[in-house]
Amino acid sequence: MSIRIKLFLTFLLTTLLVVLGMHFFTRWSLEKGFTEFVEKRQQERVDKIIDVLEEYYAENRSWDALTGNKLKWISLLWRADPHRHHPPKWVIKQAQQEPEQWWPPRTLPEKINSRWPPFGLRVMLLSADKSILFGREELLSQLHLHAIQHANQTVGFLGLLPGNPVNQASDIYFMERQANLFFWIALVMILLSALIAWFLAYHLGRPLKRIAAAAQRLAVGNYQARLPVESNDEMGQLARNFNDMAAALEQAEQSRRRWVADISHELRTPLAVLRGELEAIMDGIRPLTSETIKSLSGDVMRLNRLTEDLYQLALADQGALSYRKVLLDPVPLLQEDLAAFIPEFNNKQISVISTNRLPKPLLINADPDRLSQLFRNLLTNSLNHTDQGGQLEIMIERLEDNLVIELADSSPGVSEQDITHLFDRFYRVDGSRNRHLGGAGLGLAICSNIVKAHEGTLVASHSPLGGLAMRIAFPVTP
Repeated sequence: MSIRIKLFLTFLLTTLLVVLGMHFFTRWSLEKGFTEFVEKRQQERVDKIIDVLEEYYAENRSWDALTGNKLKWISLLWRADPHRHHPPKWVIKQAQQEPEQWWPPRTLPEKINSRWPPFGLRVMLLSADKSILFGREELLSQLHLHAIQHANQTVGFLGLLPGNPVNQASDIYFMERQANLFFWIALVMILLSALIAWFLAYHLGRPLKRIAAAAQRLAVGNYQARLPVESNDEMGQLARNFNDMAAALEQAEQSRRRWVADISHELRTPLAVLRGELEAIMDGIRPLTSETIKSLSGDVMRLNRLTEDLYQLALADQGALSYRKVLLDPVPLLQEDLAAFIPEFNNKQISVISTNRLPKPLLINADPDRLSQLFRNLLTNSLNHTDQGGQLEIMIERLEDNLVIELADSSPGVSEQDITHLFDRFYRVDGSRNRHLGGAGLGLAICSNIVKAHEGTLVASHSPLGGLAMRIAFPVTP
């Protein structure tokens, strides 16, 4: 079952329950209120008949003149009727035909509902001793008696037979009309709810359907799948998040392909050199001398460094690169690594100036071996990519809660575009900082991973000396 059908059924059933609930509650409320209104009106009619009978008794001082006078009794009853003051002809005709104990009539015309007879046919008159004046004896047990008073004395009783208070034709017509009206209103509301539910299901299901289709394209490798952002609500945010995810997957796929291509290229180059030299030795073109062996050993070492760098990056990506952190002062560690590189800097006539502005030693939580690897990679980068006779300045200082170490070398420099990609794997800048100077473009990527593992930052910028400045910031441990 599709999401649209589920949404449609959910909206429709919810609205259907609400409409039916409102329909039955409104109808029950109307019937209850109308019944109370009619019962009140019926009580008013009872009081009116009692008033008429009390007035008659006050004039005649007894019921003798009324007893047996059917027409007079009918006249008194219908005189209290606010809707019609004259009895219908069939009542007069039947009164003339019925015997003395005839009230209420035993037989009614077909047009009169025998189950709910009119109000005038549900009353009986009893004397003060509850003997029947107008009525039938077999109906006495069903009567609800109302006293007729004269001079603060009970002179008779008006008996009311049970019956539906809504027995007027106009009342019945009104109730039937309202019931039919409520039914049609509920039906129209259900149909309207179905249309609204279908519209909402279609409107809400359309972006979900697009998301499902885009996710399916993404699953088969089409990382260029994107969703249109048409709103600022949760659906719009979901579309934006999906587009960001697709862009990240596309970039990751491009990086993977570039990574595989770069690895293949980097491994193929030293292997091709080794193969060419070995074939030359085997063919007798190149003699097997100590210089030849030294050249072959250099190619093997470059290949070994490349595989080691790849291994280090793979461990960092998997979070498996081991770190044994302790509280230490990184300045002596940097000075030891720098001392190891001083002879090589002197060979290239590169002057090294180290300035320590710390008033006292600062401790950081770090792995000494990884810090040494970081410092040696950065020193190697400056050594390989600084022109002969250049300069390297190392600045150590504290800025707020960070220990900052900056290595700034002299020309050649790098462009602004190259700086943003220096920490990308296998990235090399054009010009003087290129392949023949050594390295596969992995050293700075490893440095970036080491600094991040120590919760620090590594930023590259233009050096005031005309070269490149590497700025490392480590959080100081209190």
